[in-house]
Amino acid sequence: MPLTVAAWSGPRNISTAMMRAWENRSDCVVSDEPLYAHYLYATQLDHPAREAVIAAGDIDWQRVVRHLTGAVPGGRTLWYQKHMTHHLLPGMDTEWVHRLCNLFLIRDPTLVAASYVKSRSTVTAADLGVPQQLELFERVAGRLGRAPLVIDTERFLRRPEAHLRMLCTALGIEFSAQMLHWPPGPRASDGVWAPHWYAAVWRSTGFEPARERKVRLDGDAARAADVCRAGYEHLLAHAMHVPTP
Repeated sequence: MPLTVAAWSGPRNISTAMMRAWENRSDCVVSDEPLYAHYLYATQLDHPAREAVIAAGDIDWQRVVRHLTGAVPGGRTLWYQKHMTHHLLPGMDTEWVHRLCNLFLIRDPTLVAASYVKSRSTVTAADLGVPQQLELFERVAGRLGRAPLVIDTERFLRRPEAHLRMLCTALGIEFSAQMLHWPPGPRASDGVWAPHWYAAVWRSTGFEPARERKVRLDGDAARAADVCRAGYEHLLAHAMHVPTP
């Protein structure tokens, strides 16, 4: 039976690497941030390649949603959609997300903020996406009557195969070892913004090894991470936990 997975993430996470893992399956097609063009058009925010993103994408979010909730493209049985939760702007109807299988990718907001400010001069809690993730998580959980799937980046990178096996079991599909490694370089499925953000993924051939990260934040970055802390901890309580072998 065809399955569409909507993965909701904030920026500077493993969302693109996870998209690579799914695209490397022979039965899966992927979509890279399909609501980004609408987001930039509606907010008028100055992001890298802004005009190119708008030109290449679809600024009509309702038309995008009709596509995202339609048949799996290309005759495949799996569709992995990489989404940024902050692309769901206030006033947008989110009823459509309940027609998909929703997965939440989370990461410690301190680490997200530290990575974010390497590319952007300022950062807010909304930029990190955690408040939006928490709001959507609660909506999905309310509809399901249980917590949806949650994966924490740092836990995942310590044992990626075990997490992917657990995830596939939860989704009712077979695990494929193809998800663990992929050829380096760009993909036709990458958004036009990829040259500005995907350098590390383009160099990669698999998930990077887990490593301890000690960062110190100040100013806007520290405040943004502090605002997001409680929401992240709430989501973390529902994250997949792989037993220690």
